[in-house]
Amino acid sequence: MRLLKTRFTIQVIVAIVSFGIGLSAMALDSKEQTILANQGDASAQNKLGFIYERGLGVQQDYDESIKWYLKAANQGNASAQANVGMMYRDGLGVQQDYTEAFKWYLKAADQGNSRAQFSLGLLYKDGLGVQKDYAKAITWMTNAANQDDSNAQNSLGLMYKDGLGVQQDYAKAITWMTSAANQDDSNAQNSLGLMYKDGLGVEQDYSEAVRWYLKSANKGDAAGQRNLGLMYKDGLGVEQSYSETIKWYLKSANQGYADAQNDLGIVYSQGLGVQKNYIEAHNWYLKAANQGHAHAQKNLGLMYANGIGVQQNYTEAVNWYSKSCENGNQDACKHYKILKKSGY
Repeated sequence: MRLLKTRFTIQVIVAIVSFGIGLSAMALDSKEQTILANQGDASAQNKLGFIYERGLGVQQDYDESIKWYLKAANQGNASAQANVGMMYRDGLGVQQDYTEAFKWYLKAADQGNSRAQFSLGLLYKDGLGVQKDYAKAITWMTNAANQDDSNAQNSLGLMYKDGLGVQQDYAKAITWMTSAANQDDSNAQNSLGLMYKDGLGVEQDYSEAVRWYLKSANKGDAAGQRNLGLMYKDGLGVEQSYSETIKWYLKSANQGYADAQNDLGIVYSQGLGVQKNYIEAHNWYLKAANQGHAHAQKNLGLMYANGIGVQQNYTEAVNWYSKSCENGNQDACKHYKILKKSGY
């Protein structure tokens, strides 16, 4: 026991020293980059912007970050232009502005920056800062994917899967998803899991689906964790296990993944592998519902309408049914109309 304590103490000291060295190195790097950046070095200006964006050895400061990114971007640095686009897209250090984001992404994309090309594709796909255009989304994503950008490859695979801007083609979807998944892209690994589970472009294979979901889940992908939980719940490709289901649901739900939060509400509401606990079910439904999850909102409506885990409250039931109905849940619409006709 004494030896274990000694080893632990040494490990802690080494970790602290290493961390301290890391911080010192980053602090020195920021000073070095500041000197070069003030001399007009565009690469240093971009690096300094990144240092402030992430708070590497300095206090995180988005205002300072965008200042340096812009200096580099205005000198034509493609990476900095892509970074300025990202800052406008996410509203970091500037007011969120998709039109401005599009402008800067385009500058970088025209120079062949794959990250900017992929980001442009997303803006075209979602119609943010530009008119929605699936064909242009496909073009830009393909440019990025051909440079081995795994995010673009997975997104392109999903476009082929859903037939957005292209003729639906599961074989091409599988090809692009596999390219990304083999680069350890957790989103693509989850996508491949879905394809194998549903037999889209490949022979249905639950074991293979589980293998890809597990890769994704082990990298911390919330969707992959939730989907792995579903496989354990239904015993598909694995031995049925509610304890494993709950374990993976929790990992996903604790990252804020609304589907998993709603699933946990169902687990506690139905007592799947745990004792029924309507209060716990309500808590998880509420987390998902507050993110606009239509099914969770309907489930909350049911709890309030029937006094399950909460005091019966038709006004609150109507409120949640209404939200769920607005988000497209037709069953909630029916419940909402029934209560409204009853005078609530």
